Amino acid sequence: MREKLRVVLYTKPDCGLCNEMKAAMNSAGCDELYTLEEVDIEQDPGTFELYRYEIPVLCINGVEAFRHQLAADDFKAYVTSLFVSS
Repeated sequence: MREKLRVVLYTKPDCGLCNEMKAAMNSAGCDELYTLEEVDIEQDPGTFELYRYEIPVLCINGVEAFRHQLAADDFKAYVTSLFVSS
C-alpha cells in the first residue's frame, strides 16, 4: 500500500480564506490519499513572519502547491497525479 501524501495547511484561527480552502479540499473527494496537518502560524514567530500576509498556504510533500485559494478539481488533479507517480 502506498504511503499517503503529506499535506500541510498554514492557517490561523478565524481565517475565512482558510476555511474556504479546507472546504474545497473536502469536496474534492480524495481525502484517502493524504494526511492533513494544520499549522497555526500564530504559534511560532518565524512562521508568522513568513506567512502573516499569505495564508492560506498549502504544501504537499514539502512543496508549496496552492496559495490563497484553490478549486476542488485542481486540488484533486494535483493530489491524484502525485499519488499515482509516487
